[in-house]
Amino acid sequence: MVYVRQEYLPNLRQYKYSSVDHSLLSKYVLKPFYTNVVIKCFPMSIAPNLITLTGFMFVVANFLTLLWYNPTLDQDCPIWVYYSWAAGLFLYQTFDAVDGTQARRTHQSGPLGELFDHGVDALNTSLEVLLFAGSQNMGQGWKTVATLFASLLTFYVQTWDEYHTKTLTLGIVNGPVEGILVLVGVYALTGFLGGAHFWQQSMLRTIGVPQTLGALQIPSSFYELSFTEWYMVQGALMLVYNTVESARNVIRARRARGDRSRYALLGLVPFFFTWTLVVLYLALQPNILHNHLVPFVLFAGIVNAYSVGQMITAHLVKLDYPYWNVLVLPLAWGVADSLGPWLQQHAPAPLDWLGWPSALGGGVYQVAFMFCMLGMAVGVYGSFVVDVIVTICDYLDIWCLTIKHPYVEGRDGDKSMQINSGNKKKQ
Repeated sequence: MVYVRQEYLPNLRQYKYSSVDHSLLSKYVLKPFYTNVVIKCFPMSIAPNLITLTGFMFVVANFLTLLWYNPTLDQDCPIWVYYSWAAGLFLYQTFDAVDGTQARRTHQSGPLGELFDHGVDALNTSLEVLLFAGSQNMGQGWKTVATLFASLLTFYVQTWDEYHTKTLTLGIVNGPVEGILVLVGVYALTGFLGGAHFWQQSMLRTIGVPQTLGALQIPSSFYELSFTEWYMVQGALMLVYNTVESARNVIRARRARGDRSRYALLGLVPFFFTWTLVVLYLALQPNILHNHLVPFVLFAGIVNAYSVGQMITAHLVKLDYPYWNVLVLPLAWGVADSLGPWLQQHAPAPLDWLGWPSALGGGVYQVAFMFCMLGMAVGVYGSFVVDVIVTICDYLDIWCLTIKHPYVEGRDGDKSMQINSGNKKKQ
């Protein structure tokens, strides 16, 4: 399948990466560390995209240890596992940030780098949700699903914002900087405190806050909230704030260009439609929710990564906004198949004819179908990634993971080579 037609490829030469990072931690601590220390560890011969991919491998290694020691997301792991998760995520963040510096100093900046970088970040999002759930003993249930929803929505909205404003905007407190460092601290603390069970205690009781303060008594439902639940409350507040800020950015940018803002807001509909199906499917299939949530999270993460990849590609080659995601089809079929028996059991007597029998049932065939959805998602997203990368590389005469045209100072045509043979972007 062709994802980018040849007539749109000349738009790649008009690409110019634009970003604004308002994070004070990034400006005064991390960026000096990356540019003055870390970058010196990488030779000039290594491609920026290879640095990105190498950093992602640390997260993959973390995920494999999760599957080995805590596949149900509700067991304590050996202490060293949590420290390895902290180290792996910090290395991922470092490699993901330093690849931009490597791109600039090797003169390899270009549109492929943005696509590659965002694609890796999108895959990392769902993996980190599972790792966080494992670090909190959240188990397979709605809390993990809610965390996944918040994480994927944050990434989707950020990419939607960039598509319309043409600038990647990171706030004073943002996920790629402070969010990741908070997770690093959580993983390290989990190891230091002896395991994930610690976070399931009442936070207020554990830190010594009395339930009765003079004439004021804190309600038990509020007082008994665990550390994990307080973290989710904080995450929900940040999600609302960042979503509203991104919507305001998009509205301002479109109005400045004389475009109608309401059409841009329609770009959020595909995400919420997909997640309506996700919630319905899991509610109708509690066996998947409570016993096979890990592979389903991977499926949902790839669905989101595919949507994000389509947005980035459309941004690079100036295509219309991508509203359609073919991976929604099997999910919709799964919901329809599961809804029939539910209607048969719960529809009022005059409407009990609305139901229909399930083709899959709720047992092994349903689980097999869920794994088939995951396999389809891997196949579709994999074909998209390969096709787009190969197309861009062929057109710009570059390689993805190695430097095809090394920069040589003073060589004729350096400026055009700098523009046309790029394979990385970033700040």
